[in-house]
Amino acid sequence: MLERLKRRAAKAGLLNRPDARLASPDSMAHTDLAGSVDFTLAFAVVDEFPDAREFFRQIGAASKSRASLLLAEPRGHVESTKFESELDAACESGFGLHSRPSVPRSFSARVSESEQLVLI
Repeated sequence: MLERLKRRAAKAGLLNRPDARLASPDSMAHTDLAGSVDFTLAFAVVDEFPDAREFFRQIGAASKSRASLLLAEPRGHVESTKFESELDAACESGFGLHSRPSVPRSFSARVSESEQLVLI
């Protein structure tokens, strides 16, 4: 999957933009990025991580202040209650709900670090 992403990025002339890494069950192996990430796309990934709170804790550690994250999970693969529990874990880990953008065939939410929780 990562090689396919790299090929697509190269074809689009964006090979140097995405930083795609293979994570282990307990670490995303990105301690070298502490406080430097502006945006994280978590598409169909949080449900694969053993502990959603730990996932968001690690993302928070890598993120700049007020960085944002787009959380999306495919409908049919993840139930709405599971998605909402992931969103709760994000909020418990220091992210606040910013919006619920439309992502086709997916549950989705944009969260930002260090914002107050907004109910939408």
